[in-house]
Amino acid sequence: MATESTSYTTLTLPVLPLDDEVVLPGMVVPFDLSDAEVRAAVEAAQAAARSEGDSKPKVLLVPRIDGTYAAMGVLGTVEQVGRLSDGDPGALIRGRGRVRIGAGTTGPGAALWVEGQNVSDSVPEPLPGAVTELVKEYKALATSWLKKRGAWQVVDRVTQIDDVSALADNSGYSPFLTTQQKVELLETEDAVARLKLATAQLREHLAEQDVAETIAKDVQEGVDKQQREFLLRRQLDAVRKELRELNGEQEGEESDDYRARVEAADLPEKVREAALKEVDKLERASDQSPEGSWIRTWLDTVLELPWNEHTEDAYDIKGAQEVLDAEHAGLQDVKERITEYLAVRKRRADRGLGVVGGRRGGAVLALVGPPGVGKTSLGESVAHAMGRKFVRVALGGVRDEAEIRGHRRTYVGALPGRIVRAIKEAGSMNPVVLLDEIDKVGSDFRGDPAAALLEVLDPAQNHTFRDHYLEVELDLSDVVFLATANVLEAIPEALLDRMELVRLDGYTEDEKIVIARDHLLPRQLDRAGLAKDEVTLDESALRKLAGEYTREAGVRNLERSVARLLRKVAAQHELGERELPFTVTDEDLRDLIGRPHHVPESAQDPAERRTAVPGVATGLAVTGAGGDVLFVEASLADPETGASGLTLTGQLGDVMKESAQIALSFLRSHGAELELPVADLKDRGVHIHFPAGAVPKDGPSAGVTMTTALASLLSGRLVRTDVAMTGEVSLTGRVLPIGGVKQKLLAAHRAGITTVIIPKRNEPDLDDVPAEVLEKLDVHAVTDVRQVLELALTEATVPEAQVPVAV
Repeated sequence: MATESTSYTTLTLPVLPLDDEVVLPGMVVPFDLSDAEVRAAVEAAQAAARSEGDSKPKVLLVPRIDGTYAAMGVLGTVEQVGRLSDGDPGALIRGRGRVRIGAGTTGPGAALWVEGQNVSDSVPEPLPGAVTELVKEYKALATSWLKKRGAWQVVDRVTQIDDVSALADNSGYSPFLTTQQKVELLETEDAVARLKLATAQLREHLAEQDVAETIAKDVQEGVDKQQREFLLRRQLDAVRKELRELNGEQEGEESDDYRARVEAADLPEKVREAALKEVDKLERASDQSPEGSWIRTWLDTVLELPWNEHTEDAYDIKGAQEVLDAEHAGLQDVKERITEYLAVRKRRADRGLGVVGGRRGGAVLALVGPPGVGKTSLGESVAHAMGRKFVRVALGGVRDEAEIRGHRRTYVGALPGRIVRAIKEAGSMNPVVLLDEIDKVGSDFRGDPAAALLEVLDPAQNHTFRDHYLEVELDLSDVVFLATANVLEAIPEALLDRMELVRLDGYTEDEKIVIARDHLLPRQLDRAGLAKDEVTLDESALRKLAGEYTREAGVRNLERSVARLLRKVAAQHELGERELPFTVTDEDLRDLIGRPHHVPESAQDPAERRTAVPGVATGLAVTGAGGDVLFVEASLADPETGASGLTLTGQLGDVMKESAQIALSFLRSHGAELELPVADLKDRGVHIHFPAGAVPKDGPSAGVTMTTALASLLSGRLVRTDVAMTGEVSLTGRVLPIGGVKQKLLAAHRAGITTVIIPKRNEPDLDDVPAEVLEKLDVHAVTDVRQVLELALTEATVPEAQVPVAV
């Protein structure tokens, strides 16, 4: 950008040559007067000033590059003559303005005199926008550079300069500029162009400085890391040397130490070969190689596994049975299975058949049952009875296949799978491994853990199990695997086929009382800080807790109720409200822990029972929490509404919806035979509802219940309160078999039901039901739905006009 005006004035000045140095206007520079040329120029300027009566001598500061004078110099005034900090004589000269050098001339003194033209420039006011932005950019760059150098005082001075020419010339102080760059600044007369040049030079320097700082930082970090690693390794070597000397061992390398450990370890032959190959790789790997750390981790894992460690099984069959009976009440099926397993193991060991075909006699059992029946704690009891180590592997929510089979060693942070870690934790090759919540295993893009368990739980394959991390064969054939699950249908069929299924269908009320008395109460007394003789629970209190305060297949809520009861007694004793010892009876329960939550239907007032109106029947179902009582309600729409067809509510599955259609079709086709007003079924809408509508329901076993509810509605005859039923119904009225008979009968017993109707073909399943439950139930095995109606319906007590209809 051109300046607004440029004027020239002729001057005659002594020359002060600057060898490879440049002074720009505005700079104040000290000079050493011991230099002959400097002293001559200053003395000549002083003589000329005295003759002209000037207060400040003037000199011409001219850069001299390789003996050649520049075409442009700077008018300088001698501000002060004295001594420099080192004691030598010196002069302080301030640059005033640019001078274009002309021809030489004569003057006083020994200095070289020249003529020159004073160059002055100016910038228009106010400054154009582009120039203002340029000024801001230069100040920002200069401030950034000065802050990095810690020159905070100079920052303020630079930011206060408003003149464009002075701001550009201020870069003459920059030590990073070469002499040639400073000469270029000096010879640029236009102030704006000079500021642009100074800005470009400063920007380029800052960029170079950033790159240099980054490189220096990276180099320094690398050097520091190497030095730190070197120092730590030397210290580690020194510590190892001291330890070896302390233990009387010979000095050797780390790889030699691993080789000695592998050779001394009791490893299977193939595992030893694989380990020695890895030791060879470790010897060839450098200290800085990441492969070395991977190999060392793998070797440590292999050496820590109990390859040939086996605990001796306790072949005291009677003693094992006593342990199981002492620690768990009921659960006869699983106890018998463990006793059988130990008996067979004992006979095989006696006859030298411990290992046949490379496989030992392990076991894979699936314990399926509702929550709280003791599946998890049963695993510890089994290990206790067998004299084996016990390890629990929680599988709930596991979605990564590598959690079972391990990660490949190429991954950062690779680990063996949970099965290998369980063996390592147990310290033996024949522990009892509890695979808890196997039905809660999920799958996603990382694979299916249930599929990885197929090899683990297959007795024909698991003697050569390969973990992805170890990549050597691991014999799992002697491990006793116990898998627990709540829902049988959630276990993949291929996985379930590899396990022996043992059902735990829940406890009877008598078994719950025994469990509470012998196991739950002592444990909760200890947790409540009470002695055994301070609080006693009467059997009537335990029976009421199990029957009316909790209604479940297991005993978790029962234990919570016992704990709450004992906490209440302990708190009352501390408050001085109750004396100990104290015996809790059934009459004390309401005052201590409130009212009962589950009153049996038979114990309620007849007018308040659900079956107090026609159209309501009691069914039996199986849920993930065990057996349960299910009520079915039916109603007919008012003819005036014009509604027709079948409406089903209660979040029902397709199979249950089809059962409702079958029940309705049977009554329509056999209504006359059953003396029912089937015309109502044709002209009015039928609504069947299953309460607890938020709970999904499905299955065919509610067929007879829906048929009975509809028959009760049409006939006006109530369904007996003490009757519950289960069974699938066909279009011809046949009652077909269903599953879960034991769980359903236990649920009926808990609910206070005394009469149960089941299909005739399910009669053999009654062998699984505890004898004390069967004694209290009147079980009817039927083949036809007509028998169900005869057993379940009472005599007509409600006039036809009072048959309820839907509003």
